[in-house]
Amino acid sequence: MFQFAHPIFLYLLAVIPIILIFHSISAKRRKKLLADFGDTEIIRELMPEKSRTRPFFKLVLLLFAWAFFVFGIAGPQIGSKLRENKQKGIELIIALDVSNSMLAQDIQPSRLERAKQAISTLVGKMENDRLGLIVFAGQAFTQLPITNDYISAKMFLSNISTNSVPVPGTAIGAAINLASKSFSPNLKGDRAIIVITDGENHEDDAVEAAKAAREKGIFVHTIGVGLPQGAPVPVEAGSQNYIKDASGVVISKLDEDMLQKIAAAGDGNYVRATNTQLGLNSIFESIKKMNQSEYSAKNYSDYEDQYQWPMAVAFLFLLIEAVIMERRTKWSRRLKLFQVKK
Repeated sequence: MFQFAHPIFLYLLAVIPIILIFHSISAKRRKKLLADFGDTEIIRELMPEKSRTRPFFKLVLLLFAWAFFVFGIAGPQIGSKLRENKQKGIELIIALDVSNSMLAQDIQPSRLERAKQAISTLVGKMENDRLGLIVFAGQAFTQLPITNDYISAKMFLSNISTNSVPVPGTAIGAAINLASKSFSPNLKGDRAIIVITDGENHEDDAVEAAKAAREKGIFVHTIGVGLPQGAPVPVEAGSQNYIKDASGVVISKLDEDMLQKIAAAGDGNYVRATNTQLGLNSIFESIKKMNQSEYSAKNYSDYEDQYQWPMAVAFLFLLIEAVIMERRTKWSRRLKLFQVKK
């Protein structure tokens, strides 16, 4: 495993393009001054020892030396050992509704985007806990297996959309059943599922699924996203065109009664989201009070400093740059080094 102990020093690499820009401007200015002074070919004949390429070559060597010097002070390190650490935390699976009704904008910017923002904020607060993500519409799919890799969790979360599940509908029961099977085996602590949806279940018996999960020792919480009066459903995200049926524009309404029944069956809590708070943090705080599980996590440790290698390369480039002279010497003329072919 590779890392930098002081990555902030890598910003010093920005000096390189700045120097190249100034060098280019300076070279053009010198060329113009020589042209104003007289015929450039005659001037070069008057200065046979002057090399046109060596100064730039020496500059390139200095820039390489600077780059490796920056790498050195940034503190490159290599993890030499992979250790297994025992950690304590909870296992939580979030089942997120990605059906078309989640595009409704009674919760701003939309039900789905507000839920994703809240989950991302929650992931940023997690420590030693393990998280899984399930997306569902007419079917349920695992978006992210149980993990404590929070960077991956945010990456997978950002890619979630109503296109994540090709089957239309809302199968809350299928999501709960899939989540129940997705926890780590032989886990001794409590487990929890948080279902984030507008509650319009069309496919299965979600209450029975919550009861079955609770019999396995899993708590099921629900968060209702939307308003009871409902809102029209856009054809696609950000669109002002709305889905219509024979009765006119389709209005998606929050089914609080269904979500309360699911939470009661799963011995969990129900929270209704608002435009200011989704309610995910409050449920998570109650989950954190449950019996935590002990699990193993593998991490690289005993990082060894490797700064001496880039420093040695930087010194080598400086040495080569110091040896090379800007003016031509007798032996270099014989070898015809740094000469521009005509």
